[in-house]
Amino acid sequence: MRVYLGSDHAGYELKMHLVNHLTKQGHDVVDVGPHVYDPEDDYPAFCLHTGAKVVADEGSLGVVIGGSGNGEQIAANKIEGVRAALVWRTEIAQLARQHNDANVISLGAREHTLDEATSFVDAFLATPFSGNPRHARRIAQVSDYEQTRKLPDLPSS
Repeated sequence: MRVYLGSDHAGYELKMHLVNHLTKQGHDVVDVGPHVYDPEDDYPAFCLHTGAKVVADEGSLGVVIGGSGNGEQIAANKIEGVRAALVWRTEIAQLARQHNDANVISLGAREHTLDEATSFVDAFLATPFSGNPRHARRIAQVSDYEQTRKLPDLPSS
């Protein structure tokens, strides 16, 4: 599987670890950057480009990494077609794929050990979308809004 990875300075060490780990696992890894440690870099460009590459490459997945993962998730989700989930447990990585068909996960490098973060990524990559009709319906509602910017009707109570 092709996996795109992008980070900022806070996620640089984890990104480099994951590049090595995923390559050894047989994945086609694309390091979006940064390619050198720069304590003054900013995450948006790396995360936006990671998201754009995932959307343009059907069947690929992505990982964005920063200190907390919050800003990185927000940035990646600005790309139409990205469904980025902030992951903090293995079960959340699995649910992001099973229920939301997430194509990008965001990790907080300052929040987890290398082993923990690696296990989240492994679980994310190994878990397929469930295909459950109710989950597919919900994803379609978000995609429709993303394309039309028209809010869906609220259900009557």
